[in-house]
Amino acid sequence: MNVVIAQKITTTQYIERYKDFAIKEMIRSGVPAAITLAQGVLETESGNSVLVKKSNNHFGIKCKVEWTGEKVYHDDDASGECFRKYDSSYLSYKDHSDFLRTRAHYAFLFSLDPSDYSAWAHGLKKAGYATNPRYPQILIKTIEDYNLNDYTTETLKEIPDYSVYAITKEKNNASIVNQSVEKIGNFIFPSNIKPKAYNGLNAVYVDSGISLLAIATKFGIDLADLLDYNDLYEDGIIEKSSWIYLQRKRIEALAKTYKVKKGETVYDISQNAGIQISYLMAFNGLNEADELKPGRILSLKSEVIVDEEKPETKKSSSVSNKSVVKYHEVKPNENLQVISKKYNVDVDDLKEWNNLNSMKLKVGQRLIVSK
Repeated sequence: MNVVIAQKITTTQYIERYKDFAIKEMIRSGVPAAITLAQGVLETESGNSVLVKKSNNHFGIKCKVEWTGEKVYHDDDASGECFRKYDSSYLSYKDHSDFLRTRAHYAFLFSLDPSDYSAWAHGLKKAGYATNPRYPQILIKTIEDYNLNDYTTETLKEIPDYSVYAITKEKNNASIVNQSVEKIGNFIFPSNIKPKAYNGLNAVYVDSGISLLAIATKFGIDLADLLDYNDLYEDGIIEKSSWIYLQRKRIEALAKTYKVKKGETVYDISQNAGIQISYLMAFNGLNEADELKPGRILSLKSEVIVDEEKPETKKSSSVSNKSVVKYHEVKPNENLQVISKKYNVDVDDLKEWNNLNSMKLKVGQRLIVSK
């Protein structure tokens, strides 16, 4: 009988395989690449732990109450503890950065010199990241044994002042730099940005060059929630001035219709009108990539019918003429397969109608279940 034994990878191989993720996250979030790599090495036993193999979880991040993704159970401080499961290793690296950036007790770390790995190692222990009393010394030794600080210092050459303006290097940020600013971790944030009521929702108007992570940190919102509220799929730098909502947009806007302006995209309109993009698309038979003619009238409510021949809004005269859209509120333990069977529709249709790019759902999330 032939027995196949999975070959272990070495620490050097682990570092080579994942160093680009650590560098990318340092540029995006400010967590030093050396620290990220050293933590990955320790938490995964250089990529060989049972947890990382079954969950892509490189940093031992447990589920916590806010986690709505897939889960695995693993013995750690107690037996059968809940850990986050990721679709890819990069998502684990990204979540690790977000975990440190969006929790108040880690905020002081980002005032430290990114190249001072000793201060960061002791700071992590002070903030309660690990229970091992020798955690800082183990982290420091790993960094020094494998020269991991080289990745930090090389990355700092690209972004020497380590602000969002240095990261984007956009000329049009010059006016922002001259404004009154405050420092949020390693991000510079204009002090005059305050929440306002827009479309009856809590929102901020921000210029290009501002980091979404900085906005989430400034206003005490989980980054994943901020992205969800604004129909965004990944963190990054805002490319053009826009409203960013600090709460979930509506499924129907306050206004009944919207007249398309020159150059506006479907996403722009969803932000300008304060309506979730999946509902905007469903009401008007649109895809997110559709090009819109200036002057076109779009429906912002399910019962409004738009006459494309005459750009004006009129109510339907009978139930048979109404644009009827059914919704379903996700309940605990429900997934797309369960919901598709309940309403006799395809999973792919549910994903398309609701602009979903994965199978993950949140309890309380409202889904369109009929076209």
